[in-house]
Amino acid sequence: MTSVSPAKATRKEWIGLAVIALPCLVYAMDLTVLNLAVPAISAQLHPTSSQLLWIIDIYGFLVAGLLITMGTLGDRIGRRKLLLLGAAAFGVASTIAAFSDSAGMLIVMRALLGLAGATLAPSTLSLIRNMFHDEHERQFAIGVWMASFSVGGAIGPLVGGVLLEFFWWGSVFLVAVPVMLLLLALGPILLPEYRDPQAGRVDALSVACSLASVLATIYGLKQIAQHGWNWTAAAAIAAGLAIGTAFVRRQRHLAYPLLDTSLFRRPAFCAAIASYSLSGLAMFGVYIFITQYLQLVLGLDPLRAGLATVPWALGFVAGSLLGPRLARHMSPLRIVMGGLSMATVGFVLLLGADGAYGLEAIIAGMVVISLGMAPVFTIGNEIILSSAPPERAGAASAISETGAEFSGALGIALLGSLGTVIYRHGLAKAMPAELPTDLATAAASTLGGAVAVASSLSGPNADAVLAAARAAFTDALQFTAAIGAVLMACTTVVAARLLRDAPPRRPLVPDDAA
Repeated sequence: MTSVSPAKATRKEWIGLAVIALPCLVYAMDLTVLNLAVPAISAQLHPTSSQLLWIIDIYGFLVAGLLITMGTLGDRIGRRKLLLLGAAAFGVASTIAAFSDSAGMLIVMRALLGLAGATLAPSTLSLIRNMFHDEHERQFAIGVWMASFSVGGAIGPLVGGVLLEFFWWGSVFLVAVPVMLLLLALGPILLPEYRDPQAGRVDALSVACSLASVLATIYGLKQIAQHGWNWTAAAAIAAGLAIGTAFVRRQRHLAYPLLDTSLFRRPAFCAAIASYSLSGLAMFGVYIFITQYLQLVLGLDPLRAGLATVPWALGFVAGSLLGPRLARHMSPLRIVMGGLSMATVGFVLLLGADGAYGLEAIIAGMVVISLGMAPVFTIGNEIILSSAPPERAGAASAISETGAEFSGALGIALLGSLGTVIYRHGLAKAMPAELPTDLATAAASTLGGAVAVASSLSGPNADAVLAAARAAFTDALQFTAAIGAVLMACTTVVAARLLRDAPPRRPLVPDDAA
């Protein structure tokens, strides 16, 4: 019996890859570009503190909550069709958001942007599955796809800063409009359509349960990250987990489930999801400390602090493109184990933050982490796509991205909370005894609060508070880095065990487009 060699991609597919990489870049930019505009938005729209939080958070909430739904919907109605509908909605919502005249209007537009944004990641990744049938070409295409997210996240603050320097705050939303117009113009020509010919009806109750479960859980995790453990956060997480359990059970009895639980019986799929999610948990949990460390401990201004994170983003770009080259000479097992082991070393390097070369240790650690994780993410997503049946590639992509969203929120909440405990404990031991209680409480809340308290004092007390806060925060950073190293080491062992048990993958042949 002769095997059919997978078809090679043509120039049309490679140009199409560039077209779908652009909205991914904008998607990542939209997660970060708004942060710099917050002061200008506050000055013009006068949102309450609650409204301001919703302006910032609602986009990410709805993206995370709707990924699974959109992945399955793309499999049913057509991945290209869903991507183009999402692009049109994203462009319209961005335009209206730019000219919002009230906080409520901006919140609604940010929610619509989240709804549209949820179509981008699973649609683009699953389209790669249909455009690139050769394993090595598909791996490179996924590397480009991953790199676009890294570049978008890296240049988001830079683009936002330039726009805010010369234009009004709404200009940060208009960046997406020409990109989405380009996608709408070229997408029907360059991108193939694919839908599951056997797709059934999307279960409305499953959609509601999926959204409610993700929103409640991530809301609870964000509450913990912002305010510490409290009953509101615990109740939200408990409700989210309960609804999520009911959601999973319902999927097992549906002919066309929103979440295909049979995918989790495949060792390679589980190894890729575990590597992707646990790596993201460790990375996001430590990164929130690094950004504060650069400015409030080392005293870098925002521009220099931003430049210090550029090597981290460039490391992700380089690692994403390096992964496919490694795959030509190494097995997925060796790439995943090597990448996770390298990331473990990167977290260990962060432990040098309290030395004379703290900045160098941070930059080196971040670069090593990114170079190690990026190939794992690239090869992991390729494993996820090839492990799933072609007709469920959208759903599989959505599971991958949902895991990444959950792990990021969990990392910030869990490691952020543990680091805060270490910070407060260390600060309490070194705080000047004569400091008033209200000032001591403010200093213990956050490192920024401690810096503000120190600036309001004079003489030895100011220096003592600032030194104690910086030392305690550095201890917290080192503690979370140590947890990250342990987590990466454990992930390496788990992924290696699962990949060893995975059967060898068969070459993929071109799918018939519907």
